[in-house]
Formats: sequence, C-alpha cells, structure tokens
Amino acid sequence: MSDLLVICGPTATGKTALAINLAKKFNGEIVSADSRQVYKGMDIGTGKDLPVNPKSKIQNPKLKLKIKNLTIGFYEVGGVKIWLYDVVEPDYRFNVADYVKCAELVIQNIWQRKKLPILVGGTGFYIKALIDGIETLGVPPDWELREKLRNLEIEKLKEYLKKIAPARLERMNEGDRNNPRRLIRAIEIAKKIQNPKSKIQNKIQNSKFKIQNVLFIGLKAPYGILYEKIDRRVEERVKQGFIKEIQSLLKKGYNWENSAMGATIGYKEWQPFFERKASKEEIIQRWKYAEHAYTRRQMTWFRKDKRICWFDITSKNWQNKIESLVEKGLHGRAESFEN
Repeated sequence: MSDLLVICGPTATGKTALAINLAKKFNGEIVSADSRQVYKGMDIGTGKDLPVNPKSKIQNPKLKLKIKNLTIGFYEVGGVKIWLYDVVEPDYRFNVADYVKCAELVIQNIWQRKKLPILVGGTGFYIKALIDGIETLGVPPDWELREKLRNLEIEKLKEYLKKIAPARLERMNEGDRNNPRRLIRAIEIAKKIQNPKSKIQNKIQNSKFKIQNVLFIGLKAPYGILYEKIDRRVEERVKQGFIKEIQSLLKKGYNWENSAMGATIGYKEWQPFFERKASKEEIIQRWKYAEHAYTRRQMTWFRKDKRICWFDITSKNWQNKIESLVEKGLHGRAESFEN
C-alpha cells in the first residue's frame, strides 16, 4: 500500500476537521504540511487546534533521524494521530529539505501499518516538494550569503543573478523577479551549482519513497466568506491567550530575530505592540489583513496544480461528495482502508 490523500487549500477552510473525519472513516492518520506548525510552543497562533490539555506527545521509537534538534511524534485529536507538529524549537531554521525527510519517514511508517496517510496543510511548496520533488532540494541554505544579500535592493539582486546565471534569471516569472527572497534563493542555488566541488543530488528522486497513487482534494470558498472566517478566528485566538503565548516565547529567549517568530504571520505583526509602538486593536487589524493576503497567495499557488479536485465549503453536501470521491479515487480500493 502506497496511496496518499492530500487535503490542501487556503487557511480557514476547515482542512484539519475534514481530515479527521476522513481518517476515522478510512483508517487514516494525518501528516501536517504546514511550515509553521512544526515549531514548538507556537500553538495558538499557528492554529494547531489541539485539545486544551493534550496528553504528552507520544514518540514513535521507530522514527529516528540523523539530524540534530528534530523531534518526530504525534498528538491524538479525536482519536486520530496528527504527525509533524512540534518538530523543532523556534530558533531552528527549518526548511523544505527537513520537512521532506520527516514526512517521508512518517508516511513510510503509516504505510507499514497498513493505514492511509492524509497530508493536510496550506504550505503548497512543502506538498510539491514531497510529492513531485524539487530540482534544487539538495542545495542547503547558505545563511552567510543570505545575510550579505538581505539588504540589497531588488535591482541589485537582479544584476547579481544576471551576472552569475543569466539563464536562471530569464526563466523566473515576473513575480519571482520582484521577490527579494526568491532572488536570493536563486543566487544561492546558482553559486552552489557552479561550484565544481558541489555534488547536488535530488534526494527525493534517489530515495525509496514512492507514491503509487495520490488524490488531491482542495477546499475553497469565496474570498469574502474566507475573510470573515479569518477575522473571527483571529479574534478567537486572541481570546484563547495568544498574547500570553508570545510572552512565554519571549521569556524563553526567543524573539523576532528567530526565523519562526520573525517570519510567521500572526507573530511578526505583534512586535510593535510589545515595543509599545502600536495598540492591541491596530495589531489585530494588521494580523487580519496579513492573513487575507496570505490566503490570496495560497490560492494563486494551488490553482496552478490541475490535479486538485476543488470543493466549495459553502456548497451543499460537499463533505459527502468528498467521501464518495475518496472511495472511488484511490484506485477503487477504499475498502482496504476501512476498519
């Protein structure tokens, strides 16, 4: 058995709730595909939706990585295992290569126990890297180079990339050409590949990790409805004690210089509040707007993947339609996943 069910789409569409229901019906386990939920102590802001007093995370002794600082375990929510929450501390620079290694181990373990892995999340790049492979996955981040380039203007970054790899700049779309983070990554890759001592390998292509059948389910809704859901969720997270969560992280020595807090929507917006430069109400509104923009970016990414079967969560009986599709879509072998 090497089937995989993917539930993707923008934030606030109820992906995890749907996945839990499907996991119960088809004897599955959830594997998070969220680049922020991997961080320990960042629970409310990243929407882990864990029980108020969850049991201690259960570590599976069969899953061991030869990488320091990574922890693989699961929480049980509604009787369903959810993997790849709380993998690293907030000061660890977690990247897509780390994610792929963790996800492959977990999914292999789920297959070995004859269960259905359900990949759930809104980080489209992580999903693509795991399923399709990324040509440059073997190029690790060069943090020293990134530090040198991070304050350069976009035009300077373009000039640098054009000088060392004009073809790579030419292949980039207009959006990426005007994105400093993408330009810096392109420079990083170009310099690494040009190094004669470099031995870049696509570890996904060379691994024994092979998916025979994958079914993509996408959840969506009109933007207006999503914005309303996001706004309610932001306000609810503040009520749940999100400010205290940030205070706890700060007391532990983490701050906005760390990649987790400094790059995560919902956390980075609060820096001016703690520096007494903005009111609580102003921060909440900024957070809402940031989530709205992120939702649009997620949809732009996922729309490019024609394999996704989309379901509008405002339509009638959409959950039942998805269940029927899952039964038929996995090679017609849904019975092999039934309890």
